Amino acid sequence: MERTSGITPASTVTRTNAVTPATTVTRTSGATRTRGATRTSGAGPLRLVAVSAGLSKPSSTRLLADRLAEATSRELADRDRKAEIEVVELRDLAVEIANHLVTGFPAPALSAALKAVTEADGLIVVSPVFAGSYSGLFKSFFDLIEPDALAGTPVLLAATGGTARHSLMVEHAMRPLFSYLHALTLPTAVFAATDDWGAGADAYAGGLPARIDRAGGEFARLLRGLTPATNGDVGERDDPGETAGVGGARESDDADDVDDVDDVVPFERLLANLK
Repeated sequence: MERTSGITPASTVTRTNAVTPATTVTRTSGATRTRGATRTSGAGPLRLVAVSAGLSKPSSTRLLADRLAEATSRELADRDRKAEIEVVELRDLAVEIANHLVTGFPAPALSAALKAVTEADGLIVVSPVFAGSYSGLFKSFFDLIEPDALAGTPVLLAATGGTARHSLMVEHAMRPLFSYLHALTLPTAVFAATDDWGAGADAYAGGLPARIDRAGGEFARLLRGLTPATNGDVGERDDPGETAGVGGARESDDADDVDDVDDVVPFERLLANLK
């Protein structure tokens, strides 16, 4: 696969338009949502961007980003929604990110990455755990984005680490960061420890593939209620009821399937069974 500008298309998605540097935008500070960008109409495909902060090659962080993108794309396809997926590899942009923090001017490759992220209909962000938090490279990249540039953008959070003891990093570090950026974070996040990539890991919950499929499905249900962004604006929801299934809640058309309240076992009866 040919790599350009630190951004690569996902291997399972056929792309018809390449990412080019945002030469029409003059930047002296952080990235903002570009106005006047050429986009398709509301019937066009959703634009998803996966941001991987992995440092090695091959990288489990990049692998998790690809798996989540595939699960989301597959669920959208099952619901007759098309998606274009781009992958931003921060490893390839490390020098440009550092230079931008010092000079305030992004290189063409970094400018293209910032443009892709701020104009995305949805983001999948994955960072390795460094010292109990996200990596410095991950944070430095999102430091270049203005707080309102991702307002209302759906974001799926994920992280990788050596052991499951680091799994709460997603909640105490990544989620507050994107709350500050006014993004719409999916309640379900995915953490992949080293053992999760082995056979039989987390067998009770179905293993890492099951968690990836669950998060991808919930993310797709959130995204399918959006109209693809036009002119660089954040996509609008077609119907608020369409996203009622996010985070495990039932969708509006499944409301009749909710168990009747009479089927709930009283707490006193549960306590009596313990005697």
